[in-house]
Amino acid sequence: MNTGALVFAQVTKHLPLTTFRRCVARYGGTHKVKTFSCLDQYLCMAFAQLTYRESLRDIETCLRAQQSKLYRMGIKSWVSRSTLADANESRDWRIYADFAQSLIAIARSLYAEEPFGVDLKNTVYALDASTIDLCLSVFPWAPFRSTKAAIKLHTLLDLRGNIPSFLHISDGKLHDVNVLDLLLPEPGAFYIMDRGYIDFDRLYQLHEAKSFFVTRAKSNLKAQRRYSHPVDRSTGLICDQTIVLTGFYSKQDFDTPLRRVRFKDPTTGKRLVFLTNNFTLPALTIADLYRCRWQVELFFKWIKQHLRIKVFYGTCENAVKTQIWIAVSVYVLVAIVKKRLNIPASLYEILQILSLTMFERIPLDQLLSKIVTERIYSISPNQLDLFD
Repeated sequence: MNTGALVFAQVTKHLPLTTFRRCVARYGGTHKVKTFSCLDQYLCMAFAQLTYRESLRDIETCLRAQQSKLYRMGIKSWVSRSTLADANESRDWRIYADFAQSLIAIARSLYAEEPFGVDLKNTVYALDASTIDLCLSVFPWAPFRSTKAAIKLHTLLDLRGNIPSFLHISDGKLHDVNVLDLLLPEPGAFYIMDRGYIDFDRLYQLHEAKSFFVTRAKSNLKAQRRYSHPVDRSTGLICDQTIVLTGFYSKQDFDTPLRRVRFKDPTTGKRLVFLTNNFTLPALTIADLYRCRWQVELFFKWIKQHLRIKVFYGTCENAVKTQIWIAVSVYVLVAIVKKRLNIPASLYEILQILSLTMFERIPLDQLLSKIVTERIYSISPNQLDLFD
């Protein structure tokens, strides 16, 4: 009989607990705490994310049913719904935000050489935002419309491994383009954005920081062509031009030449116009880079489907942000486990297996490998066929 560590403990073994304690100390997480520590809170919330718990009472019921195994899971206190609710409401969400950022740094180093569809050595980010609708009477601190509340997840996704390198949670009223003021531009990196982020003053700041951007041009863009470069029209390219802005405000905000690439999608027949400040990459690579922006849309869809960030365990701002940041850290933790154990299964498959085996004692690498997974669910050759 396998008497090793529980699957949940094997997963959380990859957490940098020393860094977690520093985050707790940084924001006074131990102030007036007697029994239920910040680590206990984090592990309970991580368990809820990994096993798809729907409410605090759901978490309490499941963990109390396995009371004898809580210590081996790392939870050293009695789990109570009210205690967990108070912790989510009162303990600073920045503890878990900083801890998630430390996990992100680990994951990005592991996925630094991961391919993403374009042969490019530069770091490539996709920037976008996703809205989560809320009830205005329950979440009055997150105004959006006159009768509706919402929060926005502004995410800068590193396309190598699909790791969110930056995440900002705001109310629904904050316009997407304002997030550019919060970014620290990385020289040499590419930032892929849709038309909602066109603000030539902010884009010029990226240009001054030696960063590159690729975005789609709006239909009312006023510009003058200075030079046309030859293109291979059989690839879908229509033109590759050097332009200068001629709009009254735009030419003051961005007074240097830009590159405009027109591309016809061969599958849909739709014509797309891209703007970039990079003049060295082939025009087709610029189009391919923008196509990779779709990864951030898939990221939002994935976390909304497989993590608990649409239904919240608390209603105050601190509880909501705590839950989201812990959900992000769990996503990154699973990505770290996948890379460190060299598991070929997808994140979706890993989460599905973990959700059913948290209290098992199977070695994690065997549990999550496709070969063992198929062996577990296949019929044993010694098993008689019931319907033969």
